[in-house]
Amino acid sequence: MGESRRGPLKSAVPSNVVSPVRRCSRTACGRPAVATLTYVYADSTAVLGPLATYAEPHCYDLCAEHSERLTAPRGWEVVRLLDASAPARPSGDDLEALANAVREAARPQERAAGGGGARAADPMEVARRGHLRVLRSPDN
Repeated sequence: MGESRRGPLKSAVPSNVVSPVRRCSRTACGRPAVATLTYVYADSTAVLGPLATYAEPHCYDLCAEHSERLTAPRGWEVVRLLDASAPARPSGDDLEALANAVREAARPQERAAGGGGARAADPMEVARRGHLRVLRSPDN
């Protein structure tokens, strides 16, 4: 079907009008969409969530600015769903845990005097090279 008597059909001429990036649905706004707005008329609710995987006819794609400024009609509720894929800002506890992990990784491993303390603690270990260990068979 893609062939004619003259050979394969050529693809359409590239257009600057159509973009593979979904744009904001607001009039005269050409910014890329980051959120999808859906109205649930039965509940008088406007739901603003992450950008839908594909465009639907009864949903509206909004850019960051328009999604932040969104207001609903009087008597309606706006539900904003958080984007799970968006990076969360680290808390003080997260940064402290990261610092402690880096300190622990940088600390030299404590080895028993004589170098044989680790082998004495684990009778199955015969030799060690870096993070690899040679273990004795339990039958021996």
